[in-house]
Amino acid sequence: MELKGIKANFLGDSITEGVGTSSRDSIYLSLLARKCEFSVCRNYGISATRIAKQTVEKHLPTPDTDFCNRFSGMDSDADLVVVFGGTNDFGHGDAPIGEPSDRTPDTFYGACHYLMSGLLGKYPLARIVIMTPLHRTSENCRKADGSILYDYVRIIREVAEYYSLPVLDLWSVSGIQPCVEKIREIYCPDGLHPNDNGHKRIAGLLEEFLKSL
Repeated sequence: MELKGIKANFLGDSITEGVGTSSRDSIYLSLLARKCEFSVCRNYGISATRIAKQTVEKHLPTPDTDFCNRFSGMDSDADLVVVFGGTNDFGHGDAPIGEPSDRTPDTFYGACHYLMSGLLGKYPLARIVIMTPLHRTSENCRKADGSILYDYVRIIREVAEYYSLPVLDLWSVSGIQPCVEKIREIYCPDGLHPNDNGHKRIAGLLEEFLKSL
């Protein structure tokens, strides 16, 4: 994929918003946009948001709007749309995992289908790319239904494959595993949000991945 001059939308949570970085210029998408000379780079990251619908409303300083409810409001002229979410669905989301046949935002399976099919309808000529969640220190803490973060990663991969959407599998290839003390110190000090070093690594991986498409 040729990246110079493109218009790009990035839909995500606090990592895309830039929590953990020293400035907005250090966010992975900002690094990528500068290096690859995007004509437009739009950041639709909102902290604490999830892909799936929340049953119980949370009182947050920013709008608690799930990805499914807000992708339709993104600018329509994008050549590239990157989606990076799922860790908050595991971390504090209350939507059930659901079943592969679900198609509504009320379960995680359904929300992934709703979001990906909706993006294909909104951006039929654009390249849509999905990124899996990064590892986090609490990744093996089981939720009430017994699920762990890997279950969310697996579902994202599965649904993206159904829609034939390319997946940059950061879970598998980022090299950022904060359960390893030295890695946490360098890339992800709070065990969840990458710092400037972590964003630099994500930007590099995403650039390589996009150029391979």
